[in-house]
Amino acid sequence: MLKEFKEFAMRGNVIDLAIGVIIGGAFGKIISSFVADVLMPPISLLLGKVNFADMFITLSGEKFTTLEAAKAAGAVTLNYGAFISTVIDFLIVAFVIFLVIKQINKMKPKPAVVPAEPTAKDCPYCFTAIPIKATRCPHCTSELK
Repeated sequence: MLKEFKEFAMRGNVIDLAIGVIIGGAFGKIISSFVADVLMPPISLLLGKVNFADMFITLSGEKFTTLEAAKAAGAVTLNYGAFISTVIDFLIVAFVIFLVIKQINKMKPKPAVVPAEPTAKDCPYCFTAIPIKATRCPHCTSELK
């Protein structure tokens, strides 16, 4: 059983998948940092200096000025600001992956188009389309060579 697992784990697809997951995780951290540290501050400034990290609702009805204060008090919160940031993270990652896949597909060689064998020919007497293997035209009954 250990030998089977080793063979399974050492196949190319599994190793490629593991590398993809590791790179994807690192890419996700880069995008999260981009959204939190580069993208959200200008958006916050445009919306009147709104801090998305402090956008929350306490489910108990108590009022807190910051999310940290609510967590310190043990209040149950609905953190919709963090959700908005996560949705923006996802949209950016999805768009970048779309662009990468699009470029990879452009680099793939296009399959050669093989012309199809003709299946019909024209009768030299009445010019009607007939099967290629026909020896007599079904329309004008002429013998074909």
